[in-house]
Amino acid sequence: MASKQPKLLIRLRLHDGVNEIVGSDSDLMEYLRFGVIRLREGEEQRIGVKEEEAALVVLTGTATVKVDRMKYEGIGGRLDVFSGNAATVYLPCHHEATIACAGAGPLAVAVCRAPSTLRRAPALIRPEDVRIKTVGRANWRRTVRDIIDYTFEAQHLVLGETVNPPGNWSSSPPHKHEVDNPPEEVKMEEIYFFQIKPEQGFGFQRIYTDDRSIDVSYAVQHNDTVLLPKGYHPVAAAPGYQLYYLWFMAGPTSRVLRPKDDPAHTWLKWVEPVVDGLR
Repeated sequence: MASKQPKLLIRLRLHDGVNEIVGSDSDLMEYLRFGVIRLREGEEQRIGVKEEEAALVVLTGTATVKVDRMKYEGIGGRLDVFSGNAATVYLPCHHEATIACAGAGPLAVAVCRAPSTLRRAPALIRPEDVRIKTVGRANWRRTVRDIIDYTFEAQHLVLGETVNPPGNWSSSPPHKHEVDNPPEEVKMEEIYFFQIKPEQGFGFQRIYTDDRSIDVSYAVQHNDTVLLPKGYHPVAAAPGYQLYYLWFMAGPTSRVLRPKDDPAHTWLKWVEPVVDGLR
């Protein structure tokens, strides 16, 4: 008899105010918590963390964020997540922030949290601070925006954004990061939050382990969240639709990314120089 598969897709209708998507009651995620705050002009929302660190990622709209005596005014400004890099506020443990909608349009802010006892000052990560790279070739080429990597002073969080052109794949060749076996692999669980352009579009997400104790595939839609406690996790965009996901990770040890590719599909990396030579 086939084993029961975990439910890793969360599909919610997001409303104004605080949307808690992955809370402390999750039985699948040990390190990560996630939510989205949506505000309209003139509205504000207070958020606090205790034994956690948080990244406040401005998805769309313009925000003013107050933390302690600091005030980050008019940050963000993206019409959508496809139109530029994010502004992000790093909130250390035992801090509170007030997020206000500073523009005429609606504001959406992702709140990505992980355990932390690191004492440091809050920080603004500006769009120009984001590191952009193109990964892959042919129809597995995508753009990756690194927002919080191992060079940023945090305790557990690593965070960024990925954009797939229509019809293209990402996390390809498929990789995992579920066991601590450095330097080959470092354990980190992960969450994806999807956006699609145009919004009626879709993409596909597969999650599978070597022993196939997890082997699920989902049609992902705009505002969907996928939990990645372990396993390989490739993503595809449907033809005609751009696909974006905010991704963030945390694990018990290192923040240096050491994913392990599925050996059955590692050959994709070997042919990348060949593809370059055909251009």
